[in-house]
Amino acid sequence: MGDTFIRHIELLGYEKRFFPSQHYVYMFLVKWNDLSEKLVYRRFTEIYEFHKALKEMFPIESGDINVENRIIPHLPAPKWFDGQRSTQSRQGTLAEYCHTLVNLPHKISRCLHVVNFFKVRPDDMNPVTDSQIKKPEVFLLPKDAKKNASDITGPIVLQTYRAIADYEKSSKSEMALKAGDMVDVVEKSESGWWFCQLKNKRGWVPAAYLEPMDGPDESEEQEPNYAGEWYVVQKSYTAEEEDELTLKEGDTIEVIHKLLDGWWVIRKDETTGYYPSMYLQKSGEANTHEKSELRNRSVPPRRSTIRNAKSIHKQSRKRISQETYRRNSRKYIRSRRNMRGNLQNKANIISEKNEQEENKSKAQPAVPPRPSKDLIMNRCTESTRRKIM
Repeated sequence: MGDTFIRHIELLGYEKRFFPSQHYVYMFLVKWNDLSEKLVYRRFTEIYEFHKALKEMFPIESGDINVENRIIPHLPAPKWFDGQRSTQSRQGTLAEYCHTLVNLPHKISRCLHVVNFFKVRPDDMNPVTDSQIKKPEVFLLPKDAKKNASDITGPIVLQTYRAIADYEKSSKSEMALKAGDMVDVVEKSESGWWFCQLKNKRGWVPAAYLEPMDGPDESEEQEPNYAGEWYVVQKSYTAEEEDELTLKEGDTIEVIHKLLDGWWVIRKDETTGYYPSMYLQKSGEANTHEKSELRNRSVPPRRSTIRNAKSIHKQSRKRISQETYRRNSRKYIRSRRNMRGNLQNKANIISEKNEQEENKSKAQPAVPPRPSKDLIMNRCTESTRRKIM
């Protein structure tokens, strides 16, 4: 019941390292049954040796006895010399291998051989480096690359951010920061948690504690969209600040501004306020296991709640007041109502015009002229003639 096992293995990419000599290691994000997430690094030669031992342990499932019974995936042997090109092109195959591996029967996917291979080692936390040699180069695997090796991109330059205040981590998957620390951002999540690396340390950091080096403004932060996008609340939250909203699971709201710190400005009827983005799901989108797991994490801190924040920029980050959100949101709702009213009026006018045109098309016949006296005297009866005499 209490056995440790792996729920998911995700290939993030690879690193080009220069100590003790130039070599390549793959980066894996391993998700365990206790909801922890660990970053591990493995050379391909290690992975292949692990694969060979796994096949020896399960000869039937590896197809050694009957090839038709094979369920353990194939893995190509390492080349005589593994350079960057082969390391890069192999990513699709390796990502598919890991996906298949964790979905094998439990006797294979949860055996000690698999569990021990992907456990965190000391050199995963503190890789052996030399301060005189340049730091490793990181090459990330795009999320939509999947199995197609042609979709694998070249090097991605990681953005460097600066910590504006001290941050104490609250879980093993997070990373503590000191004010002034310079971190490389590996992944930005809409939840407000960013995966960062600092020298030999890696972990999740609240985006609220980071600022870009070139200026206080976040270029990724779009302008408010008062037309709104429809989202459904997946987890209830009770407001802790005056400008936050209290909502219950199942509520439908409109998102009018998506902020990088994971606190989005939303509108419920005519009320606006902040709400954790990790508790929201776009209307019509299917729920996923990853999204459900994310909601079990704590919400990231808001930028406005950080104490002793010290920026290196003279100008502070642009910030829209909650009153501005409310005022502009009311204006938009009012204009939307007026537009609907105008459309209704136009529809009524068009309908009236159509009715008038229909009535005109049904015109009455003209009244014939009254006959003359001579005509009446010649053609009408005696009684009629006496009436005009």
